[in-house]
Amino acid sequence: MTNLGPIGAATRTDDTAVLAELEQLGYGTLWLPGGEGDAPARVSEAVRATRTATITTGIMSVDQVPAADVAATYTKLAESHPGRFVPGLGGAHGAKPLATLNAYFDALDPVVPATARILSALGPKMLRLARDRAAAAYPFLVTPDYVASAREIVGPDTGLAVLLTVVADADPGQAREKLRDSGLRFLSGVPGYVANFRRMGFTEDDVANLSDRLVDGVTVWGDFDTVVRRLREYQAAGADQLVIQIDALPRDWWSALATAITG
Repeated sequence: MTNLGPIGAATRTDDTAVLAELEQLGYGTLWLPGGEGDAPARVSEAVRATRTATITTGIMSVDQVPAADVAATYTKLAESHPGRFVPGLGGAHGAKPLATLNAYFDALDPVVPATARILSALGPKMLRLARDRAAAAYPFLVTPDYVASAREIVGPDTGLAVLLTVVADADPGQAREKLRDSGLRFLSGVPGYVANFRRMGFTEDDVANLSDRLVDGVTVWGDFDTVVRRLREYQAAGADQLVIQIDALPRDWWSALATAITG
C-alpha cells in the first residue's frame, strides 16, 4: 500500500509557493485537479516545486486523458523524482465503466504499477477494482459508516483516502448553505453519487432537498475543535488519509489541522 500520510490537501491553486507551504505544514499528499487537459503539466510543476510530498490528481478522467499520456508523465518523473507522482484516476462514464477502467489499467501496467495509482471509487464494484488494481480508493461525500464498510471491502492492504469538504463555520444554517453551494447541489444530481447516497441510507427526499441530515452526514463543519472531532471519526472508521479541500479554509487552520491530525 502506498503510504500517502494521514492528511492530504486538495487544492486548485497554481501557486507553487502555496504547494511548498502545504508540504512544509505536514500535508503528505497534494491533490491537484485532474479534470483539466493540462493536468500532466501541472503535476510536473508541483513535483519540481516540492521536495517530498506525494503529488496526485483528484482525478484524471480515463475518458479524457489517454493512458499513454499518464505513462509518459509517470516515466519522466520516475526518472527525475522517483516515487513522487501517483496518478489518481477515474471518470469512466460509458456503458461499461469497469471494462473501460480494466483496459486502461492494462495499458498502464507495463509502466505504472498498481502500487503507484489511485482509483476514485464509491460503489462496491469500484471498491473491489481499487482493491485489485490500485494502491488506494478515493471516495467523496461519504459517512464514517461508509468508510468502515469500504474498509471491509478493500481489506487491510489497500489504502482509503477520503476526500472531505470542510466549512469553518459554527452556525448551522450558514454552514449547511455553504456546503450545499460548494458542489453538493450539483453532485446530488449525478447518478453515481445519488446511488451511493441511497446505499448509505439516505432517502429520496434527503437527496432531492439536500436535507440537513444528508449535509451533516457527508461533510464536516463547525468550529475548529468540532471539525477535528468529526475528522477523527473518519480516521477511526478506517480512513488512511483525510484529504481536506483546503482552499476555502482560513489560512491559520492549515497548520493547525495538519498538527491535530498527524500529532
